[in-house]
Amino acid sequence: MKVYFTFLGCKANRSEQEAWEREIVALGHGLASSPQEADFIVVNTCTVTGAASHKSRQLIRRMHRLNPKAKIVVTGCYAEIASEEASSIEGVSLVVKNADKEFLPQILAGARAPHALPLLPSPGNTRAFVKIQDGCNNFCTYCIIRIARGRERSRPIPDIVEEVRKLAEVGYQEVVLTGIHLGGYGRDLGVDLVSLVKALLNATPIRRLRLSSLEPWDIPPNFFSLWQDPRLCRHLHLPLQSGCDETLKRMGRRYTTAQYARLVEEARSSIPDLAVTTDVMVGFPGETDEEFRQSLEFIEKMQFARIHVFPYSPRPGTPAASMKGQVPGRIKRKREKLVAEIGRRSERTFQSRFLGRTMEVLWETPERHGDLYLCSGLTDNYIRVFALSPNPLSNVITPVRLVALREEKGGDSEEGPERGVWGILEEVKEGQACVS
Repeated sequence: MKVYFTFLGCKANRSEQEAWEREIVALGHGLASSPQEADFIVVNTCTVTGAASHKSRQLIRRMHRLNPKAKIVVTGCYAEIASEEASSIEGVSLVVKNADKEFLPQILAGARAPHALPLLPSPGNTRAFVKIQDGCNNFCTYCIIRIARGRERSRPIPDIVEEVRKLAEVGYQEVVLTGIHLGGYGRDLGVDLVSLVKALLNATPIRRLRLSSLEPWDIPPNFFSLWQDPRLCRHLHLPLQSGCDETLKRMGRRYTTAQYARLVEEARSSIPDLAVTTDVMVGFPGETDEEFRQSLEFIEKMQFARIHVFPYSPRPGTPAASMKGQVPGRIKRKREKLVAEIGRRSERTFQSRFLGRTMEVLWETPERHGDLYLCSGLTDNYIRVFALSPNPLSNVITPVRLVALREEKGGDSEEGPERGVWGILEEVKEGQACVS
């Protein structure tokens, strides 16, 4: 049996896919490199916005067109919220609800897993995404994910430590901790995220540890002292959503812009060269021109290293869907462009600060570029770096001198911007040119 996995949406979906890939291989089956080669196609869906649900349906239909003979298995948040609709799409053989996602490889294989599966690296990956918790207990008025994912459930610290230790043993250089509400980790177990991070840094040899999105209200006192260990990546993603206090109140967000600004100031003063990235929603119900003006002014003042901006879309069953003052689509699109432009400028300002400096880069998949290889990778503070090399650098960390900003037509990709920084490789030691 050969299985092709694909996903869209959050890093939690990505971490689930990586875990499934490793488990399918451990169960004695194969991974298909394309949909056309697969016996089963697994689509891990998203429903965070109306556009995400639409893209999920499109992806399912595209997989069926590419391989009409394959059995398509649909899971994820869209499948949870709209299971009947998902099951009615042509080509879908099975819908697996979120409660059963953990057992998806066994469902496909028709067998129970051994007690201890060997851990194998997923092909082409240099960073492993490890899901440490699921579910969300927050009540943001626009969000359907707490309905799709349920209440918070955390994995025990020893289980996560063992997984990260094994990932380091098989060659991963970086682990990204993911979850639906990462900052809520451990509340159901009587522990917290700080305890987990300390355990991972103390008990595993992983070269880099990165945290995914954290809600601003989840940051405890002395949290930033964790970065005394240089293996913890200097990158915090703190969703803002709006830079206007009145809008934040309607959203059910538990902070003011002043509190958010103080948190970011403390983080930046505690962690040199920190990248602070964020999410911004435009066109939330009741967002007037004046509220948006205030939001835009605050966003520009914060000088984020990157901004993910998206328009509000009403999700069924959420309080915001029935609020007055729904904003027309044309106004949302205009506001989205204005925030995106600020994001581009502030990103370039952040990247420019590091020109002339030597930074360590974790290289990903190289591409042939004439007689050389165009290598792309990330610094620990989330700067995308490009460099030409005679060797195909992948899954290694090397020093690079950053020399110029790079512009690439075509906009941003899902995983990161095509814009970045050109670098010149420092001396690469023998054995560092390898593809995992």
